[in-house]
Amino acid sequence: MDIGRICKARGRTPFALLRHPCEQRLPRSFIKLSSSSSASLFSCKNKNIAALTFNSNSDSRGRRHLCGVSNSWRSRMDVAPLQTAQVDFPISETFFRNALASMEKTYLSKNLTVSSVLDFVRTYDGGQVCYDHFAFRTFNVDNCGISALAQFFLDFGYITRGELSFPGKHLRALWFSPPQHLLDCNGEGVNGPLPRIFISELLVDKLSPESQAIIKKYTSISSGGSKYAALASVLGSLTWPTPLLSDYHRLARESEYAAWTLVNGYALNHLTISVHRLKSDVQKIGKLNELIQSNKFKLNTEGGILKVSPDGRLLQSSTVADSMVFHFAEGISESVPASYIEFAERLVLPEYENLSVDKILELHRRDGFEVGNADKIFESTSAEQLRRKVA
Repeated sequence: MDIGRICKARGRTPFALLRHPCEQRLPRSFIKLSSSSSASLFSCKNKNIAALTFNSNSDSRGRRHLCGVSNSWRSRMDVAPLQTAQVDFPISETFFRNALASMEKTYLSKNLTVSSVLDFVRTYDGGQVCYDHFAFRTFNVDNCGISALAQFFLDFGYITRGELSFPGKHLRALWFSPPQHLLDCNGEGVNGPLPRIFISELLVDKLSPESQAIIKKYTSISSGGSKYAALASVLGSLTWPTPLLSDYHRLARESEYAAWTLVNGYALNHLTISVHRLKSDVQKIGKLNELIQSNKFKLNTEGGILKVSPDGRLLQSSTVADSMVFHFAEGISESVPASYIEFAERLVLPEYENLSVDKILELHRRDGFEVGNADKIFESTSAEQLRRKVA
């Protein structure tokens, strides 16, 4: 059914064809989704989730443990633009951006330090703050893992790009890139270049039987609710019953990631400022870190304030998470870790260093993520970092 043609015959503009300014560059063949995809916007049904694996540079098990930019991957990226699936139903980019904006609004309302840092950077820089990536945490059990959130982004043209493994934390993560033509679009925040998406999951079966039982007590009740993971993130609401404080404490002793996810659910764990897109002297992350600290914001010191990839081209830092008062099922209220904000500078790849500044696009910079960096960034919600006093 051609909705656009029907609406035109009736003298109306279909809502689905109303576009965000960035969408003017979007080919009509791209902004189409099948009716089944549209219907499952908030569903975690795994239609073709790229098997949620990474097929480039894989080892014999089809998994990558370091998610840097390999030469073979980079050559494919340079030879041809990233391709998106051809789909059949007109859909508004504005709707997708509004969903991201609602996730952001919920996140900022619960994390005052994050809001203050964003305001501070915007005021100091005087330019537009763009986002490098959004990150989420999940439980890999009862359909509540990566796929519960990933489908929302895949339905809008995101592509599964890499897998990371964190054996010491019993974690696995996948990252997703947006359609290439929206990586360098004008605007700021959720109305600017679309962010990468980083979704991690706790490998619950690697935990002790006691911790497994606690987690499954909640996820088994809400396994059907995992279809609404994206909606839960928008609303800032758990899809499972309010946890017991005793369960929270038991989990925290074995896995702080598990305890965080139990009380925060699919909430936005952090968003990341794209440092190299800033306009002033803080477009260098070292300078930004100094400025952040001089204004009494606490940065994560795990592994050093600045986390640097082995190739030296991905530089990251983060604040320590805010705390929030959580009301547990026993009627007891207690302070728990909430979310934080990250900063990322992606340096230009060697083969593009001869380009003039005005010609450099995001695809000319170091892409992906790094296990060593991310492993330390996870500690932004740790009790040890929260207890540490501001330097």
